[in-house]
Amino acid sequence: MATYLVTGAAGFIGARVSELLLAEGHTVLGIDNLNQAYDVRIKHWRLKRLQPLAGFHFYHNDLCDRPALERLAGEHPRIDAIINLAARAGVRASLEDPWAFLDSNTTGTLNLLELAQRNGIGKLVLASTSSIYGANPPYPTPEDADSSHPLQAYAASKKAAEVLCHAYHHLYHIDVTVFRYFTVYGPAGRPDLAMFRFVQRIAEGRTLHVNGDGSQSRGFTYIDDIARGTILGLRPLGYEVMNLGGHESITINGLIAMIEEMLGRKAAIEHHPFHPADMMNNLADVRKAKDTLGWQPRVGLREGVQNLVDWYLAERDWASQVMTE
Repeated sequence: MATYLVTGAAGFIGARVSELLLAEGHTVLGIDNLNQAYDVRIKHWRLKRLQPLAGFHFYHNDLCDRPALERLAGEHPRIDAIINLAARAGVRASLEDPWAFLDSNTTGTLNLLELAQRNGIGKLVLASTSSIYGANPPYPTPEDADSSHPLQAYAASKKAAEVLCHAYHHLYHIDVTVFRYFTVYGPAGRPDLAMFRFVQRIAEGRTLHVNGDGSQSRGFTYIDDIARGTILGLRPLGYEVMNLGGHESITINGLIAMIEEMLGRKAAIEHHPFHPADMMNNLADVRKAKDTLGWQPRVGLREGVQNLVDWYLAERDWASQVMTE
């Protein structure tokens, strides 16, 4: 069995990846600073599920705290790989505090690369984003589409992390897999993203705020598919960039209609101007992940959304109070 350092372990993707690794009998060293980028109650809910599991060790640390990272490596001299899922995420949030995004996403990645090369950790998996493709990519979007014109600091900070990984692969032969995730959703997901917010607001009869006319579309990706793909990326690949994305695209209006049907309630919608930092559409070309890793999405959109709705209704007492904006 292996020992993995998973950053962002209380995050949406990090928690699920940690659960799957622990279920396979591995040891997980989980790092999270439990910041308040979104309602921290959901991070504590995820962490509470992880802490009783055999092989899980939690460190309440920040990736910008280099001495803390070195102390952790000193306590665990054999770390087989780093899975860097810690990030400040969110297109519009990066307009308000771009420094936080640079610290977490770029400097944090640099610190982990330094940790790897100083401690003989030969593998790193990096979470990147579909936002890196900018305003007018081809659809479905392949990995070789232009990624040099990001629309906001979030995507720019992730691009910087990717190229730092390439530099450390070149200099120190660290094996790196970069995953560009496309709009992840599922139970206990990020409350600042559309899927959680739509379910909560429709269920509770609160006003749903939509930027634009709702014709924009997304290729949503279920959390279990993302977590499986991330773990497959631990194999030796040299330096590879791959999309992980959903196989079903839906407009925002279509998504709202689906959730209305599942909850048996109509949404009260208030429209606002389309935000210039947003992309009108996204849809992944995932042929590379299929050919390289044997990965493809398994969970259909309707099944995944139903899982989210069922989870929300089961956890409604506290989930209804989670801040979504």
